[in-house]
Order: sequence, then structure tokens, then C-alpha cells
Amino acid sequence: MSLTAASLTLTGCFAEPSAHDAVRDFLVGWQSEDYELAAGRADGDPAVVRKALEAAKLDLDAASFRFRVTSLAREGDNTTAKFKAEVDLGENSPLWEYESTLPLHLVNGLWKVRWSQSVLHPQLKDGQRFAVRPSSQPRQKVLDRTGEALQRPGRLYVVGVTPSELGDQTSSVVKQLATITGFAEDRLLSRVRSSPPGDFVQLATFGKDRYLDVQAKIAAIRPRVRVEPQDQPVDPAPPRDIVGKVGALTPETEVKLGGPQRAGDSVGRNGLQKAYQNHLTGSTKTQVITLDLKTGEDAAVLKEWPGRPNGPVHTTIDTVTQTAADAAVLPTQAGTLVAVKASTGEILAIGTKDMSQVKDALGGTYPAGTAFSIVAADALLKAGVKRTQKLRCPSERTVGGARFVQTATRTQPVATFQEHFANGCVTALASLARRVKPEDLKRSAQAYGIGVTWQLPLKSFNGQMPDLVTDADKAKAIAGQSVEVSPLSMALIAAAVKSGTWHPPSLVTSPDRPDPAAEQAAAEPPAAVPVDPAVRSALFPMMRAGVTSSPAAQAGAGQVYGVAAAVPGQQLGWFVGWQGDVAIAVLTKNSDAASTAGRFFQALRNPQ
Repeated sequence: MSLTAASLTLTGCFAEPSAHDAVRDFLVGWQSEDYELAAGRADGDPAVVRKALEAAKLDLDAASFRFRVTSLAREGDNTTAKFKAEVDLGENSPLWEYESTLPLHLVNGLWKVRWSQSVLHPQLKDGQRFAVRPSSQPRQKVLDRTGEALQRPGRLYVVGVTPSELGDQTSSVVKQLATITGFAEDRLLSRVRSSPPGDFVQLATFGKDRYLDVQAKIAAIRPRVRVEPQDQPVDPAPPRDIVGKVGALTPETEVKLGGPQRAGDSVGRNGLQKAYQNHLTGSTKTQVITLDLKTGEDAAVLKEWPGRPNGPVHTTIDTVTQTAADAAVLPTQAGTLVAVKASTGEILAIGTKDMSQVKDALGGTYPAGTAFSIVAADALLKAGVKRTQKLRCPSERTVGGARFVQTATRTQPVATFQEHFANGCVTALASLARRVKPEDLKRSAQAYGIGVTWQLPLKSFNGQMPDLVTDADKAKAIAGQSVEVSPLSMALIAAAVKSGTWHPPSLVTSPDRPDPAAEQAAAEPPAAVPVDPAVRSALFPMMRAGVTSSPAAQAGAGQVYGVAAAVPGQQLGWFVGWQGDVAIAVLTKNSDAASTAGRFFQALRNPQ
């Protein structure tokens, strides 16, 4: 029963002088920090009792105590009260629960608690005090598909103190550190006072630039404070946006994180480092111990919470492929290249130049242009359109009231569907709108992942096609003018044609889901979707013809298949295709996407 309930129940059962009132006053006084009230119900020196109760809260860095009386038994002039204690250790630390007893006896007709240190805890002896010892494991790494680290060691500077070396300057030193670091002075002071006196207590962490800013101020209070340089895996290697940056714990991030976090911990700012923060760092191991006041040595471990273990994050990134992607986009004005393993949908590389690997390559929303004709061809071929069917490619055409203008210069006035597909003749492709039903175009788009719900641990975009009702709607979709895609979603389309199956993308193989608090919630991947074998047989020569039309893409150790496309009015260009089991989508601005693809395949053949 609760302390309050015990008060109501027991008061009615015993007349004064009752041990119940003494138990109530002592525990209520201890719980509410009315140490005067509690000391008045103990037989020890009131000043000693008050100091011991106050010290217990400070030594544990406790946010609160709560007590519940479980029994009260009297034998003559002695009574034993059993109670359960709940101690909130603060800073998101575990709740410490233990059972104890209050021995009471009559003193001049009044019940008093027999005072000793064991009143605070059965294992606490005279000449001892409580202490809390937290410890954290080093941050784990983000790894590529071979187990190699995708970040290099970076230096962090951990500032801390050894309590036994501070003496009567503890408050002064902590106040100066609070001013320098921005952490709350009372929190730092509590952390110092609750720690074993001989332990190094980490109080703040700085990155290189921030440490240089405050180095002189910290030097002014040395040697009472100590600076420990630590090398941690915080400097991301390519793909940097995907891996993410790591920073030192700040007052702001300490509040946001679900921890417990301690100074010295590192914090993922973005990318996978942020999405898997808890997995990479684990949680703090915490021990409640007793210390010998004379020697400062540990006397006993009263309670230990091992904390949550940490571990690395295993990704699908291939470092050789990533290097080739970075080299390929470097000469562009701006661009991105996403490479996936065609047979699985695993993301191998994300190269960018003046574009974001997350916001643009994975999550960008761009018009597909005639690169979407790969998906449109699926529906058209199923509707009976032949690769060899002759079509006109006028400079302008109106379909259902929608006007289309052909801007590409490599087209022919009259040619086959395959040739117009390869050359990106928008007027010829739009003319086929009447040959296909809206629902069939929608069905093909979904089969290639457009609009299908799939989830990565980082923001991504799976594509979007509008509702199709009229011939104009269908023509705009076939020409890719009303369809929005990301480079990732286009790479998966190429992969589907190559492998014969559309696979949802994957970026992380372990753990199986990001932190619960990650921005992108975990979701089960959709099922793989097979490509119609007859359609695939037709698309192979069509996409080989696309490379014949854009020969700059042909390079490296094997035949390249794909299609190039321009997005009129936006200076954007696509190349979507594959070589071997590597499927890619290239999106460039004011640069030749096919040439970018060629540089990539050449770099794969001759890796640096």
C-alpha cells in the first residue's frame, strides 16, 4: 500500500504512542526533502540524520524518492516497518527499486527510528556512501557490404574532472565549465557529486572547431579539469550524406535524445548516423555502488543495469561502385548517379555533384521525361503495339487537346516504335495514347514500383502518376510529362527489366529496422513483381537501341542497355539503363547524362 494509504489505515488501528506515526513522518520527510521532519523521528543526532538524508539524494543524483510501507510488526517496545523504495536516478536512467526495513523503539514514550546508515539501504554501512557509476561503449561504425567502415576516425575532445582532485573548488570549477559549455550548472554539479571520487567524470565533449574556440577558456581552469582527446568514427566517407555526420553531445541534443546519454557520447546529426543513433551507441551502463569514505574504494555493487548493447550498421553500399559513381558525376555541372544491384534492388552507390544524396538522389521529385517510356512500353507492348510498327515523328502534335513539341534533333520523320523509343520522339510516343487504356498504364507503373509503398531508413520517393482519364492524360503520362520520379525509382525500373523482376530497394541489411524515433518509420517491404517475359524480350533490343542512339554510354567491360531522355525547359537529362548486374539512373543538369553513364561503366572496369 502507498504511504498515504498506510497512514489512513494504521492510524485507525493503533493508539498513541504508535510506531505508525514515526514511520509516516520519517518516510514522508525523507521523500519530500523535509529532512527536519524525518530527523525528528530518529534517535540519532538530528544534524547527522539530516546530513545523511540530504547526502543520499546528492550521492545518487536522484530526482526523487518514493516509499511504500508493506508491513508493520511490533514486539514489545520494538517495531519493524518494512518498505519498498523507488529511486528515480534521473537523466532517463532506470528506476532503482529495493526493499528495506526501519527498526523502531520507544524513547521516552515516543517511537523513534534506530538510526544507522543501513536505514538508507540494508547494505550501506557506517563510513560508506552511495555513488553512481555510468559508462558507455564506443560508438560503432556504419559499414559497406564487405564490412569495411564508411567513416574515418575523427577527433573529439572530452572535458572532465576527477572529483577527489577538486577539493573545495568543486562548485567554482563546475560553474566555469557550465559557462563555457552551456550545460546546466546544477546538472554538472550533481554528476560530479554522485560519481566515485577517483573516477574521471566526463562533463562535456567538443568537436575540433568548437574546441579551438574554447581551448583558451578551458586552459584557464586546468589542471583542475582534464581534456581527453578521443578518436571516434565520426568523419563520413562517401556516400557522405547517406552515412551522415556525427557531432558531440550538446545541451540541446541531450534534451532531445532518449538516452540516457552522457558527455563523451557522440550524436548522429543526419543520414544513417541519425537514423540508427540508438543502435550505434547503445545506452549507458549504470551501477549504484557503495564507497568506503576513507579509501574511496568500491565496497559493494547494489544494483547494475547493463544498458542496451550497441552494434554496427551493415549497408549494401559497395565502395568500388561508389568510387566510380563519384568520379562519373564529378565533371558535370550538377548531377547524381544511383546504382543498384539489378537482381536484388540493393543500393550499391549514390554519387552526386552539387546535389543531395538524400533529398535529390533518393527523395527527389523530378519529371521523368521520355525515360518513362520504359514503363509506358510495358503497357503498349501488352496492348499489341509492335516494336517494328511505323510511326511519324512530327515537330508538333496535339493529342486530346494536349500539345507536344519534339525538341530532340536525332529523330527521323518516320521510323519504328523502337527507333522513336531509342531517340525519345515525344510526338511519336504521345500518338500511341489511344492504343492503351488508363488502367493498363496505371497497372504497368505500379508493377515497376511507381506509387508503391516502400520504405528506406532515409527519406525516399517512389514516384507518382496522376489519375488518367482522357487521351491527353495518357499521352502526357507516356511522354513522362506528368509523371514524377526519383533517380532511385528510375534505377529500380532499369533493374526490373534487366533481372526480370522489380525488387523494392534496400540500403541496410542489419539491423532490420531503424530506431523507433527515426524520422522514417520501419515498414515491411512490398513483394517483388515479375516482368512479363514477352515484354522483357522486346525491351532488351529497344534499350540496346537506346545506347546505339546515345553511344557515349557504351563503355566498360560489357554491353550497356538503356535510354537517354531530356526534360524540355528544365535543362535536365536522364540516362536509365544497366551493364551486367548493375542498373543505374543518371540525372544531370546542363550536362550529358549518357556521357556520365559511360564514365561510370569505364571506371567500374578500371577501378582506382
